[in-house]
Amino acid sequence: MTMLHLAVIFLFSALSRALVQCSSHRARVVLSWTDYLRRVAPTALATALDVGLSNWSFLYITVSLYTMTKSSAILFILFFSLIFKLEELRAALVLVVLLIAGGLFMFTYKSTQFNVEGFALVLGASFIGGIRWTLTQMLLQKAELGLQNPIDTMFHLQPLMFLGLFPLFAVFEGLHLSTSEKIFRFQDTGLLLRVLGSLFLGGILAFGLGFSEFLLVSRTSSLTLSIAGIFKEVCTLLLAAHLLGDQISLVNWLGFALCLSGMSLHMALKALHSRGNGGPKPPKNLGSSPDLELLLRTSQQEDEESEEGYFMTQGQQ
Repeated sequence: MTMLHLAVIFLFSALSRALVQCSSHRARVVLSWTDYLRRVAPTALATALDVGLSNWSFLYITVSLYTMTKSSAILFILFFSLIFKLEELRAALVLVVLLIAGGLFMFTYKSTQFNVEGFALVLGASFIGGIRWTLTQMLLQKAELGLQNPIDTMFHLQPLMFLGLFPLFAVFEGLHLSTSEKIFRFQDTGLLLRVLGSLFLGGILAFGLGFSEFLLVSRTSSLTLSIAGIFKEVCTLLLAAHLLGDQISLVNWLGFALCLSGMSLHMALKALHSRGNGGPKPPKNLGSSPDLELLLRTSQQEDEESEEGYFMTQGQQ
């Protein structure tokens, strides 16, 4: 399922790039093999493992437990943001980490539908997700690579993500899928079309989700993306409890509320910190407050000034 989603995302990314290139008559960025393997490959591998392990966990746990556990990714994003100096260590960050860690313990405590294997898979995906989004932020905000556009980033990531997941697919699912009567040994054409249609629809949704996530990271930071997911987590939990009948105890809800309070506190402190500094500042070696929009505006102004100087020179001649 994940690999088919990756193929759909790559297809839509390539199609979007072609349409934009035809309309603007400007060639889209294509990285050299050196930059591709050195800069993109680590991000692609981390993204593939994050998505793959997350989807794999649904074989063992419910949507609600997955959503709650995956919220712990913000801890790892904070950790790796500090390591790569994308965030500054402050006392408020320590409080945020303690709130989220305590909430994580509470919403997995005595869960009626708890599964060790599924929980381990999601927790591993959250850890890798911290690496993934930190590397993604560095990739998107390096102006010299030219991958500020989410479509270009997705186009470059998907092939390596596909190759990164293929060994896991071949070992754990290859034989089962090759003998499945729903896919390769199908006898009911209608069933095959329904399965492929569901997977293709999931791929379209994954494309939209990936585009919005990359766009947010390119304009803000990976930490902001994680915090902005609070609303999505709440909606997912409510839908899982209402539509799928997932059982969530009062202690689990209180733990999740504690996690949300930690995330909300960090969001408020970050807003106050930005306001106290008189607005966002340009990143220093991808510093604590990256602002790609300012960078893009500056580059556009430089381009306009150079174009004006060129035309003035031509006019004088």
